[in-house]
This record gives sequence, C-alpha cells and structure tokens, in this order.
Amino acid sequence: MSKRIAGPEIERLIQLLAKVPGLGPRSARRAALHLIKKKEALLIPLGGAMQDAAEKVCICTTCGNVDTSDPCMICTDPRRERATLIVVEDVADLWALERAGSMNVRYHVLGGRLSPLDGIGPDDLNITTLVGRVAEGEIKEIILAVNATVEGQTTAHYITDQLADFNVRITRLAHGVPVGGELDYLDEGTLTAALRARTVL
Repeated sequence: MSKRIAGPEIERLIQLLAKVPGLGPRSARRAALHLIKKKEALLIPLGGAMQDAAEKVCICTTCGNVDTSDPCMICTDPRRERATLIVVEDVADLWALERAGSMNVRYHVLGGRLSPLDGIGPDDLNITTLVGRVAEGEIKEIILAVNATVEGQTTAHYITDQLADFNVRITRLAHGVPVGGELDYLDEGTLTAALRARTVL
C-alpha cells in the first residue's frame, strides 16, 4: 500500500490528471506539481477555463462537432463549400483535417466506428443524421475520412451501402494514410496528400 504524500485535494488533482489520455500516474504527479508551482499563472486560469468549458461546450446537433454554439461555427460558416462533406470518426479527426487546411468544407462526426466485438453497432453512431443530411440533396460528394483500420473500413462500407440510393459521389482517403494508422497522429502533409488523392469506392 503506497503512502499518501499530499493532502486530499492534491491527491484528487493527481488522480483526475492521470485519467487524461497520454498521462499516467507519474506524468500526472509531475503535471500536478507544475500546476501548483505556477498557481497564479496556470492553475487558477486553467480551473476557470475548465469551468467555462463545462458550462458552455455542447455537441452540434447537425454534425456532431464540439463547440460553444449549436449549430457549430463550421456548420454556420457561409464561406465553406456546401456540396462536399467529410465524414470522420471523431472530433479529433476533424481537428486534424482542419489543421491541415486542405479543404474548406463541412464535416460529419460519427462518434466512433462499427465494432461488433465492443458492442458498437450502427445505432450507436451518428449515421442516421448523415443519411438525413444527404437526403436533403445539397451534398454531391461524401469523403469518408475514417481510420485505416478493419473497423474503420467496415464503417466505410456500411455507410456506402446506406447511401447507395442517393445521387452522391462517395470517395475515401488515398492509401497515403498507413494501414492501422489514426488520423489524429498524422502530419498535415500526409493528410493533405491523402485528401487530394482520394478514390471512388
């Protein structure tokens, strides 16, 4: 049994930080100590920012993005091309593509990928809303920017089947995206090349 080295407030901070992806117990202790040492410059502003986010952040009912408005800023941006829609698994993938800055289009976030082994089926994803958006007739091309994993490709094939009756061109990212790779970990150059070399399914 490990000894407690600090008060319950600090221990709670460490435990919560340890739940953040990429931070284990040791990294969480280092991060907590750094925040405490920089209390005025970091800890207090971070606490305020997290409180604001907790109160104001919502999910866009149109595309599934996270923002402080619904519809989100991307969906309401009149400068974005409306005939093309990029479908991604997660908001992190949307952010990765936006960082690449390759296309000024709108998105649709599925909220995951089909994975029968994990009990994730079509009803658990944001697919019905996608079909509804396509049914409106404004969208002429769907770019399936799902991860190059077995689950991602299964999801892409399912979506293709669901959209088969609509007059919409369905493309996917080129094979510049490595098999087993995830969009959030790719550099902007790879993402740009993959979007430009997309292929018809």
